[in-house]
Amino acid sequence: MFELRRLRLLHELALRGTLAAVAEALSYSPSTISQQLAQLEKEAGVALLAPEGRRVRLTEHGRVLAAHAARALDLDEQARGELESLHPGLAPVRVAVMQTAALAIVPTALRLLGERAPHLRVELVEMPPEAGLFELAARGVDLVIAEQYPGHTRELADGLQRETLGTDPIRLAVASRDPARSLDDLRERPWVMEPAGTAARLWAMQQCRAAGFEPDVRYELADLSAHARLVAAGQAVAVLPDLLWEGSAERLRLVDLPGRPAREIFTAQRTSSAPRAGIVEVRRALHDAFPPSARDDV
Repeated sequence: MFELRRLRLLHELALRGTLAAVAEALSYSPSTISQQLAQLEKEAGVALLAPEGRRVRLTEHGRVLAAHAARALDLDEQARGELESLHPGLAPVRVAVMQTAALAIVPTALRLLGERAPHLRVELVEMPPEAGLFELAARGVDLVIAEQYPGHTRELADGLQRETLGTDPIRLAVASRDPARSLDDLRERPWVMEPAGTAARLWAMQQCRAAGFEPDVRYELADLSAHARLVAAGQAVAVLPDLLWEGSAERLRLVDLPGRPAREIFTAQRTSSAPRAGIVEVRRALHDAFPPSARDDV
């Protein structure tokens, strides 16, 4: 009989690629991971790993067993979800949130949960959507609040299901006395954008290129509040989502982009966790906490 914890280690290795990454994600030492996987090989009676330079890779047998491990973990999660339906709050709900959601949605959602499900424990970790969706598939979190930009559909990963919370307009942000009226007026300005590789950065770059120029990205910051401060100080311009201004006192001027684009804000969970009453409660609170998207100038 296979031990589920060891099967999870094999599943994690299939997702993360290295023993060091698995050890970091699960707070184990690499030697402990190696020992447990060696024991799993004994239980399987075949080689699951093969050396590849300083790393290891899954053998064909390892890939087969890793696929079975994913299904076993799904069944375990479904069973736990059904138990939780009989005893709500049995397990905490771990949520990966992007920064704007943490600022504009989560506080109200937590207040609602305090009224509706006072015994439910919710744990939050701030992650960019790309990392949050990966950790969801890897079972590092139970729920993700993520975004999807116009024309940039995120991968529809097997075993995950989405639910739209709402749409969030994206507009140019300039200093309050800046005379700019369109993207074309910002050709020579310094820009602040999110780090390379994020959907937000790719989308912003494409808007500038569609307007006929390559933006001078002088500041690369993950913190959108820092973007707003640089814009307010007249040191940069940006394209920013309206959720950032929820409850904000920053004095900026917002300019509509052509077509008035908006990003989709959604939650995602594993299909196998659908029976979990705690996740259903958290999703409902997030939906009810989503603020109106249409905003006037800040």
